[in-house]
Amino acid sequence: MISRREVLVLSAGALAAARLPPAYAQARPAERHGMSAFGDLALGPEFKQLAYVNPDAPKGCTYSESVSSRGYNGSFLTFNSLNAYILKGDGAFGMDYTFATLMARNGDEPDAMYGFAARAVRISDDGLTYTFLMRPEAKFHDGTPLTAQDVVWSLTTLKDKGHPIITQLLRDFKGAEVAGHDGVVVHFAPKRGRDVPLFVAGLPIFSRAYYGQHEFDQSTFDIPLGSGAYKVGRFDAGRFIEFHRVKDWWGADLPVMRGLYNFDVLRYEYYRDRDVGFEGFTAANYLFREEFTSRTWATRYNFPAFNDGRVKRRVIPDQTPSGAQGWFINTRRDKFKDRRLREALIDAFDFEWTNKTIMYGSYDRTQSVFENSPMKAVGKPSPEEVALLEPFRGKVPDEVFGEPYVPPVTDGSGQDRRWLHHAAKLLTDAGCGIKDGKRMLPSGEPLTIEFLVDEPNLEPHHLPYIRNLGILGIQASLRLVDPVQYRRRVDDRDFDIIIDRFSFSSTPGDSLRTYFSSQAARLKGSQNEAGIADPAIDAMIDHAIAAKTRDDMIFACRALDRVFRSGRYWIPHWYKPTHWIAYWDVFAWPDKQPRYGRGVPENWWADAAKATAIKKG
Repeated sequence: MISRREVLVLSAGALAAARLPPAYAQARPAERHGMSAFGDLALGPEFKQLAYVNPDAPKGCTYSESVSSRGYNGSFLTFNSLNAYILKGDGAFGMDYTFATLMARNGDEPDAMYGFAARAVRISDDGLTYTFLMRPEAKFHDGTPLTAQDVVWSLTTLKDKGHPIITQLLRDFKGAEVAGHDGVVVHFAPKRGRDVPLFVAGLPIFSRAYYGQHEFDQSTFDIPLGSGAYKVGRFDAGRFIEFHRVKDWWGADLPVMRGLYNFDVLRYEYYRDRDVGFEGFTAANYLFREEFTSRTWATRYNFPAFNDGRVKRRVIPDQTPSGAQGWFINTRRDKFKDRRLREALIDAFDFEWTNKTIMYGSYDRTQSVFENSPMKAVGKPSPEEVALLEPFRGKVPDEVFGEPYVPPVTDGSGQDRRWLHHAAKLLTDAGCGIKDGKRMLPSGEPLTIEFLVDEPNLEPHHLPYIRNLGILGIQASLRLVDPVQYRRRVDDRDFDIIIDRFSFSSTPGDSLRTYFSSQAARLKGSQNEAGIADPAIDAMIDHAIAAKTRDDMIFACRALDRVFRSGRYWIPHWYKPTHWIAYWDVFAWPDKQPRYGRGVPENWWADAAKATAIKKG
């Protein structure tokens, strides 16, 4: 519900609109049809469509997929709310399809965005004021106009009541106001994060009138009023959700939307067990699957529909940073404070054996949180990196100024004990000796570790690791809990070690703070799972955010990578620079794939002839 205070604030904004704000009323900057982190745009103001779409793609049919990614409060395994933008509940995947945003991304550029609900933007010379000019044709699904007032209310509410990840990324957003009949003036703090305006332009626009009758910050199954290409259709909590295409959608012919969103229905299936989910795919309970399990990819595509060609597989390149997956160590806990102990945990994981024996040799070892990108630190630091790091010489490990840390490499036999011996020495040096066969902390308590998971699929990867820890005298165990309990424990920081995976765009900015900053370490629900709180890392984040050129940003990210890797905050997993996809052969797609995205389902469409043939088969 809108509070009395909010009504007064919004009323004041409406009055202010009558007398244009000074930033708006004085010499107006030129209108721009798009925006990017460094001001470069590949598409001119007269572009008709994105390069990777078919503007004449037919509309119709159903696209279905098992959930393979999640949003702010989302889960891979279940959902119990249609509010995906707050901390409470497990938000349904796909809710972003139901909301328009000010601007929309071009998947062929690292970060460029072009007009969506806003037709253009004016940017002040100092980069601290953005004036978005709204399209008069933009509407909510009930036919009411989408206005500048809705944008102001949405941004203000998300900063005040949104998920902690959102509120942290909006730290440098100082406020918004209505200007004229179609202007939204957005103010940013000095030294703002470079990507904060892009984040603001990509946030959902809510209906102020709808939330005049509904509480925003509640977990609910009430279907929110949206303005996007789809609206919520049928759903069964925890099992599936459908989104139905809006047939007379106002945005369908915009240059940034033409040829996208071609399916009448998008359906997302939830499975708590990956093996059960795969069986659902073989039975055509859903039609598209991105494969993340090497065992399944290597051994299970031998079912009848695959053998006779009704199901296809493709490997498509992933040109985005592969990011970080690994076991993250909760350094808030006293037992994990010593860097030597954490390095011993890294030494105990035999990736080469695990990859060969369990994962069919499908992966490469992750070394960096910027894996598969030029932001990864390699070799000795450049003069530009050294200049950033120099103030912290003597305060960070000496290795920061040399070769970056890489995890140990075994011979893959499962019998290579070199690194376990090294781990034992590190533990002893950290004051963790052996007593009665058990590794003891300096406090005299046994060193115990609980691995917390919410799905059983990675149990085979944990067990040999736990066995190696046992050789070191560490009492380790695996704890499987349901997704709701898992999310609560992670948000409350009630864990020893968890698996997490995240990746950054090719132009990271303020998002770095949510994963690595001291501020995020203290924030409940943030993505700084390891509790990293290091002044040198904070400073490198600031340098990356303040960079004026892409090269300067890359140097700062490499410096950040060196300091992060020196801290031994995680046990790195593995990655592959490709997408493994499988699908029932009922789809078609353009010849060109977006450079910085998978492109599915946004620019695919249904092939009616293939669909008919599959049904007859």
